[in-house]
Amino acid sequence: MENLIEVQSLRKRFGSVLAVDNVSFTVKRGEVLGFLGPNGAGKSTTMKVITGYLPPSEGTAIVCGHDIRTSPVAAKRTMGYLPEGSPLYGDMTPEGFLRFVASVRGVNGQKRKERIDQLIEQIGLGEVLHRRIETLSKGYRRRVGLAQAILHDPDVLVLDEPTDGLDPNQKHDVRELIRAMGGTKAIIISTHILEEVDAVCDRAIIIDHGRIVSDGTPAELHAKASEHNAVFIIMADGDAVRAVERLKAVSDLAKVDRRKGANGSSEVVAVPKQGAFVADKVAAVLRESNIHVSEIRSEPGKLDTVFREITTNDRQSAARQ
Repeated sequence: MENLIEVQSLRKRFGSVLAVDNVSFTVKRGEVLGFLGPNGAGKSTTMKVITGYLPPSEGTAIVCGHDIRTSPVAAKRTMGYLPEGSPLYGDMTPEGFLRFVASVRGVNGQKRKERIDQLIEQIGLGEVLHRRIETLSKGYRRRVGLAQAILHDPDVLVLDEPTDGLDPNQKHDVRELIRAMGGTKAIIISTHILEEVDAVCDRAIIIDHGRIVSDGTPAELHAKASEHNAVFIIMADGDAVRAVERLKAVSDLAKVDRRKGANGSSEVVAVPKQGAFVADKVAAVLRESNIHVSEIRSEPGKLDTVFREITTNDRQSAARQ
């Protein structure tokens, strides 16, 4: 598929601070990219440069074939942007604001009415349609911001924390909407909610200190976890010592740990070498040793652990330089 977003050797400085440091990546049509990183890592700054809100110090971004430095208006016509904080006109109502945005975007006449009615239904704005935006909750303001970003049905969406302030049901609905749109658009989502990577993203980039430190699919990100495909076993405390002894003899395991559980139980964690799938082999060893377990499960690795390990390592490396 064609690249709708091409970020090329992007740098952004604020005085002596290098906020974005030589960042390059592409996003294809039909791809949803998660853009992750700690606070201050350069996520929002990168997105502001891509959308033309800030000029790059070096490098550029090309959106739907238009260079943001030399053809900013043409590039912006192809994009929908939800910035952090959802800046809106507080004295307007959601209906009035969406009518205004439609006019600015060149969506007029019957098409404007149909599109606004569709968004009101999709994003759930009916209850607050005629209230002043400044009186709305954070979640509703976020929904109005999302509605304006997608009103003109752009090929590219840049969404900074799209589910911020939403309740669990609203988050689910917005994720379903993003997933549906992701089949035909190129979408970048900045988020602190790591579960959204699995929920909606085809790929995830982690940025730290303005640099890309990881780029891959959610499965590849899970595989970087130190406990990728580890087997967790709950058993009676008295069986745990024998289980650890038997499992340490399994050549495919890198380590076996015993952890204190609840109500007189223990949790034994068997970590495989190089993330191999070993659940069947571990279960067979326990069965042959006649060790009774109350629970056994294999986990792919937690994204929050991967995120912490990657960004912590990068910060330690930067401190040594």
